This record gives sequence, C-alpha cells and structure tokens, in this order.
Amino acid sequence: MTTTKPSQLRAAILETAGGMHRAGIMSEETLRKITVRQLGPDAPPTAEPISGEEIRTVRERAHLSQAALARYLNLTAGYVSQLERGSKRATGPALALLNVIRRKGIETLL
Repeated sequence: MTTTKPSQLRAAILETAGGMHRAGIMSEETLRKITVRQLGPDAPPTAEPISGEEIRTVRERAHLSQAALARYLNLTAGYVSQLERGSKRATGPALALLNVIRRKGIETLL
C-alpha cells in the first residue's frame, strides 16, 4: 500500500475552508462535506458522542433489552448498562454503530 501526499490544490482548498469555518463564514456541516470530498477515506471520523440517556432512548425505541442491544453491538450487557448510566463512554466501533442506529434505526443492523 502506498501513501500519496495531498496535492497543493487540495491542501489549499482544505486550508481555505478551515479558515472560513474559523471566521464563522462557513458552517460545520459544509466544512465536513468539503473535507470528506477532498480527503475521501482519509477524512476524520464523524461519529458524534452519545450520552447514556440517548443510548437508553435508542434502545427503548427499538424495543430491545440491554442484553439484546449488546448482542447486536457485540458487547456485554454489563457494558451497555454502564454506557446508559454514564459511567463509561462509547468509543470506536460501538460509538459508530450507536450513531448509525440513532440516525437510521436498528433495522440497518438486521
């Protein structure tokens, strides 16, 4: 696998977009779209943090127990309980899957 250095034009576009965002001229959503377009798969992840209350809401909306949600996410029921209580914060693949479920519903994993 080879890595390529971003072109000068791409670097200039990203720098300009970042400056416009910092100046308040460009929204976060527009900046994210430009970044994803320019960097492709190298774009930074966009998984948003999710609170314990949101996890509980997502689980209850899907009519799942903690154990059932844990099976879908390949986690333990105890870990899901800790996430809902707020003693742990979801990271990595669990956070990404919870964001997908929050946006599109549990049906996306079925």
